[in-house]
Amino acid sequence: MAEEKDSSQEKTEEPTQKRLQDAKKEGQVPRSKELSTMALLLIASVSLVLSAGFLARHLIVIMRLNFNIEREKIFDTATMLQFLGASLNDAIFAIFPLILALMLAGILAPILLGGWVFSGKLIQPKLNRISPLAGLKRMFSARSLVELLKAIAKVVVVACFAIGILLWEQNQILQLGRASIDNAIISSLWLIGWAAILLSISLVLIAAIDVPFQIWDTRKKLKMTKQELRDEFKDTEGKPEVKSRIRQLQREMAERRMMAEVPKADVVITNPEHYSVALKYDPDKADAPYVIAKGVDFIALKIREIAVASEVPILEAPPLSRAIYHSTELNQQIPSGLYIAVAQVLAYVYQLKQKRTGQKPRPPKDYPIPEEFRRDN
Repeated sequence: MAEEKDSSQEKTEEPTQKRLQDAKKEGQVPRSKELSTMALLLIASVSLVLSAGFLARHLIVIMRLNFNIEREKIFDTATMLQFLGASLNDAIFAIFPLILALMLAGILAPILLGGWVFSGKLIQPKLNRISPLAGLKRMFSARSLVELLKAIAKVVVVACFAIGILLWEQNQILQLGRASIDNAIISSLWLIGWAAILLSISLVLIAAIDVPFQIWDTRKKLKMTKQELRDEFKDTEGKPEVKSRIRQLQREMAERRMMAEVPKADVVITNPEHYSVALKYDPDKADAPYVIAKGVDFIALKIREIAVASEVPILEAPPLSRAIYHSTELNQQIPSGLYIAVAQVLAYVYQLKQKRTGQKPRPPKDYPIPEEFRRDN
């Protein structure tokens, strides 16, 4: 028993759709810092390459403005403030496209894995976040080991790519010293942009390993025990005892509605010991007689009692009552095969209503019931 209890507490079951949805509401979705870093660096470097000419021209303007100041203006505070304002204005205008690209990248990069999630629970204060013991557990956990290995791998991969880029571009870097200032600035920005693109591509290797790990790790944390599955099923589908009680109440309400229709019946056909079927014929509502109440045993007895109290004719016809009960649902017309038999019953009932005095008409002895509708019990 102890082993069975322990096994039921192990998180061996895959998370249900409800568990995944609840986790997403709480902000528990897979996130990859490496994927975000790679996307951010790639977008920033591509933006730098695309805006290199624009940025270089403004940098040249700023440098010319500040390197060509006359000597007497250097000691004029007001003039120097004007130069500073003009330089800042040009600098902000020059780097604005790059800043805009970085802002968009910073917003969009984190949602590449896990989607967009807004959760107030992530910013709620939790004591375990500042607990030294919890901090030590996190430091020496398997996740921390994985993060350490990723950091080492990232440094090694990026360093190898950086060395390779420097060796590949060393001739162009050395030639910058012989170029004019304008050309050197533009070429430098191009070199920096393409180097950044190559470095961000190197991070693809780290992200390709980290993304599957984050998905697996998040899925593992959301796994459920068998007891949690049972509890969730009870919460979503309802507890068995509650559902049973609801079904019982629904049956009782349906029976009350059915019993309220019995006084409106034209006739109640019975098998005295088991079956009772109440029929109604209304040409305005249906083309054939239809069942407004039916039941067996206790319900059949209740139908007969209400029929007696309401002066509804009761006719004992065991084969016919069984045939109608098994072939026809509530508020459903009787099948065509029973038309003749039911017509004989209704004719007899109408004769009873017309002849209140004298000799009562005799009910039919033989009902033409097809074999397919016959029931022995």
